[in-house]
Amino acid sequence: MSDVVEDTLADAARRPGAVHAEPVMGTVVSIDIRTPLPPERLDAAIAAAVDVLHRADADFSTFRADSWVSRLRRGECALADVPAHVQGVYRIAEACRVRTAGRFDPAWRGDGTLDPTGLVKGWAADAASRLLTAAGAISHCVNAAGDLRVRGQATATAAAVTATDPPAAPGTAAAAPAGNWRIGIADPHHPGCLVAVVEGTDLAVATSGLAERGAHIVDPSTGRPATDLASVTVVGADLTLADAFATAALAAGPAAPPLLADLAAAGWAWLVVDAAGRVTCSAGFPGAVAAAGAAPVPAAARGRG
Repeated sequence: MSDVVEDTLADAARRPGAVHAEPVMGTVVSIDIRTPLPPERLDAAIAAAVDVLHRADADFSTFRADSWVSRLRRGECALADVPAHVQGVYRIAEACRVRTAGRFDPAWRGDGTLDPTGLVKGWAADAASRLLTAAGAISHCVNAAGDLRVRGQATATAAAVTATDPPAAPGTAAAAPAGNWRIGIADPHHPGCLVAVVEGTDLAVATSGLAERGAHIVDPSTGRPATDLASVTVVGADLTLADAFATAALAAGPAAPPLLADLAAAGWAWLVVDAAGRVTCSAGFPGAVAAAGAAPVPAAARGRG
């Protein structure tokens, strides 16, 4: 699993804002605020974001018997009986099933139940990001185990990048000299190395892959684990959808190109690393991508350049 390589703890302590790491949803979600706010407002913003993350865990975790997802799967209630935001997540999951021709499917378990948790991590990070913005922390990064939502501008003092492992890693984005956030996309075949650096000010970046958790994504069309692609990264304006689309493309494997072409036509950017290590990406991908056949670039070396 990757870690932060962008700057020292002393550097982080000197810059405006605050950094917080919250164990939740079976992982660690990091919140990096770069907006200079009084300490009490920073604390309140982080508290609001942390609360929505824990509520998402309580509502959607398949490991909690009392979650709405678990109760729905046991048939103890109907979708019409659950809170509106839970219904909304199920509607998004169904829309993603239609959009991806079934490659993202909340019925992936094949037991007649629905499990939308393939996009819940992105949904929760998006919700936390909106609360941070509403609290005045307009420049921030929420990293839900490697799926990132960045808003506003990062500081101009930290020029390095952080490698994030697909599909899960606890690192943060790093600041580019021009104020853009720079997000390292890990090479799934070479731990500690990058295949790309995404750069921008208001972005959602989701990566689904095999490096950390192995072949854990099931292709709903076959019921078998997807192994033809090593990782898929999707970049856009909505982390909930980016999370679902990255999962769908990884599940599709060799059948992913039509889906990726459709996403690119709709304004999404994507990057794929296949099982052999070949890297392909959409035209206009927002950042630097390793050249075909190039040696992997160590994260720290790329970051300190």
